[in-house]
Amino acid sequence: MSELSPTELRRYARHLSMAEFGMEGQLKLKAARVLCIGAGGLGSPVTMHLAAAGVGVIGIVDADVVEESNLHRQLIHGTKDLGRSKVESAKDRLRDINPHVEIVGHEVRFTRKNAMDIVRDFDLVIDGTDNFPTRYLSNDVCVFLRKPNVYGSIQRFEGQCSVFAPHLGGPCYRCLSPQPPAPGLVPTCAEGGVLGVMPGIIGTLQATEAIKLITGMGAPLIGRLLHFEALTMKFRTFNLNRDPQCQACGDNLSITEPIDYNNFCDIMMKNNSEITVNELKTKIDNGDDFILLDVREPFEHAIAQIKGAILIPLGELESRIRELPRDKVIAVHCKTGGRSANAVSLLHGAGYDKAVNVNGGITAWRDEIDPAVPNY
Repeated sequence: MSELSPTELRRYARHLSMAEFGMEGQLKLKAARVLCIGAGGLGSPVTMHLAAAGVGVIGIVDADVVEESNLHRQLIHGTKDLGRSKVESAKDRLRDINPHVEIVGHEVRFTRKNAMDIVRDFDLVIDGTDNFPTRYLSNDVCVFLRKPNVYGSIQRFEGQCSVFAPHLGGPCYRCLSPQPPAPGLVPTCAEGGVLGVMPGIIGTLQATEAIKLITGMGAPLIGRLLHFEALTMKFRTFNLNRDPQCQACGDNLSITEPIDYNNFCDIMMKNNSEITVNELKTKIDNGDDFILLDVREPFEHAIAQIKGAILIPLGELESRIRELPRDKVIAVHCKTGGRSANAVSLLHGAGYDKAVNVNGGITAWRDEIDPAVPNY
């Protein structure tokens, strides 16, 4: 284990002055390798705090670019970084925070094909993801490779944090949530919104747990889930038990390698009641007589629209369903396809058999058809 340079001794002086931490704790941080999946809301405070604390190697996985809608909560990025890759933007900021740490960037999607190879080189993983497929993937890979998984999630005014580590005697994420919620049941941050400070609070807790795991100080949140609610400023802790029937870490394993997580989470409807954005474009270009229904919220419709769409938010659809004709195809879209899938199910139940879901929603429309449509 290498010693600290004179500049590092000055930089970490407040750590070194704590008897519980001292030189031993700081050298453990310097020798540690931590991977953060995501350089967004949670990844921002996590990586900035770990860099400032002196973690020797920080890995970042993210394939996205910086957009304006990120800036109210993803503080690692600035206005000057708009359009840049998040990995490159994060690298610059972290090197400025602490030139003594090494930043390893993986400007790729975290998938079942590359996850094991990426995670293998690190001591622990910080889950800064915002979608269920990646969350289950990061959990399973950490279970397979016996790496602690520092979990965090945020939604509107609430957040959660825990440490999943079956090899250390605790449960994994699948013990808490064996099956993902139904498509559209849990809104994304883009759909439901999030208070800008929430990632800072939960991400800082994740960084704290990582430092505790690395140094051996205190009692990490293994077997416990910390829940924070901002409006009443309440923290609550729930005990979590390992599930003997867990598919990933239980007594009779049914998952021993990364699976098709998109299929597992069933993000989109997998039946004949859906069309692609390219098929939607063909219908529009051909002048087909159909209804294009947008079931997002008014603020989303104000930011980005597909020309010709009528707006009926999902929460109002049941009470306004008679505004729609039964004898026409109704192509339903939202942001990514979850809410529109629920809308199609509701329409089918009311006898609107020609309703179809637009796979991928307006996000896919922007990516594949019209890049001028704003992303948010």
